[in-house]
Amino acid sequence: MAIDGLASGLNTTELINGLMQIEAAPQVLLKRKSTETTNLISALQALNTKVASLGTNAAKAAKAPSWDIHKVASSSSAATATVAGGAAAGTLEFAVDRLSAGQVSMVNLDLEAGGTDLGTPPTLSVLRNGKIYTIPASGDLDVIAAAINKAKDLGLSAVKVRVSNGVAGGEPEYRLQLSGISGEANSFNLYAGDAEGRGYVTVDSNGVATETAIDPGIDRVAHGIGSIASDDPAKPLVVATDAQITLWPSAGATNPLQLTSATNTFAGVMAGVDVTVKAQTDAAPVVLTVLPDGDAIRKLVSDVIGSVGVVLSDIASRAAATTTTATDGRPVVSGGLFSGDSAVRFLADNVRSAVTLPVDGRSPSALGINIDRSGAISFDQAAFDAAMAEDAEGTQAMAMAIALRVADVAKTASDPIDGTVTKKIESQQSMVRNLGEQIANWDRRLEQRRAGLERTYAALEVTLSGMQAQMSWLTSQLATLPKIDTGKS
Repeated sequence: MAIDGLASGLNTTELINGLMQIEAAPQVLLKRKSTETTNLISALQALNTKVASLGTNAAKAAKAPSWDIHKVASSSSAATATVAGGAAAGTLEFAVDRLSAGQVSMVNLDLEAGGTDLGTPPTLSVLRNGKIYTIPASGDLDVIAAAINKAKDLGLSAVKVRVSNGVAGGEPEYRLQLSGISGEANSFNLYAGDAEGRGYVTVDSNGVATETAIDPGIDRVAHGIGSIASDDPAKPLVVATDAQITLWPSAGATNPLQLTSATNTFAGVMAGVDVTVKAQTDAAPVVLTVLPDGDAIRKLVSDVIGSVGVVLSDIASRAAATTTTATDGRPVVSGGLFSGDSAVRFLADNVRSAVTLPVDGRSPSALGINIDRSGAISFDQAAFDAAMAEDAEGTQAMAMAIALRVADVAKTASDPIDGTVTKKIESQQSMVRNLGEQIANWDRRLEQRRAGLERTYAALEVTLSGMQAQMSWLTSQLATLPKIDTGKS
């Protein structure tokens, strides 16, 4: 523990702090330089991200497939359409004859009355699309329905449905409702027990299962064929059907062109166009119109020019000088983070050149790409639309050439391996690490210097204290000496 000035009366702590402040001046400069460099790194990283985004947009606009953008319009809510790559402009007319449906059947297993023999062990068989499936059928209808729903490959869903409230206080009557997936090929039959073993189904040498002929006089329910409707036990409640459309019905062809689909979606009706039907058309047919998507094509170019503006604005804002007022009232002008940085300046110049230099002697202003006297880049959408209307192929080729130049500039700057901005960031990060090591060395040096000063001033206090003690002793000794009377008055 040290107490200031016990002997000297000096504020030694304040003296040491003042001396240390002078000693630490080089470290303060190092810390300031580290902070400035760290801020520059953050600014360069933000710029690099913007340049990479510019490169992504430009690379997309430079590829021909990106310009193959079409949109499709439907004249009726009875059908919708989606368009993908490879589409071409054109028109298609069609009528929606019917929608697809999945089979729905309701079966009466009559488990309590024992009217249906499910065999030993109890099983149900399903014939669908040439394949036979066997399902455990022990327990009540809820258990059987759960077993059917668990069999994912079966393609059926089952639910127990109440069909009557019971008679004279009796128990309500339930049946098993089965629903299949849409499409005619997905129709099914349900059999009690082992369908193949009981002769309901035969399987040929290729493994294809088919239903055998059944005497119409046989009770189909009792013999396990479960497709029950009120009027015909063998008829499903809903028949599995394919969706169907008729192409160009207005032509009145004797043998019209018709397409079917197991679902309500017809893939590739036109090149790159999928159609989904939603309702039958009883009156006017549906007309699909496929056209180039002008909005999306324009956005390809506007995204590039917008990204160019973001990059140039970021550079300009971080290079701009700022003016502050010093304590004595003098104006102080400070440069921005990017002021005087040649790599950033070259990047801005290269981006502007890539966007504004002519292509085969033609100015980019013909496409609506303009530069003002301050170096800002803008995009005139109306001028671009006019150029596309006049010469779509030439305008596209020119825009792709400009985008390719911009993409090359962006890649040269922001490439994660050898980009110029990336390399500059790495060099600045190395500098920060080096400055950090120097600052740490100064911390140790200043700690040693403070300890030395504290020892020096402590020794000074001890020396002064000893001298003061000696002086007090001498003073006391002198006071004891006899006084000599000289007789003088």
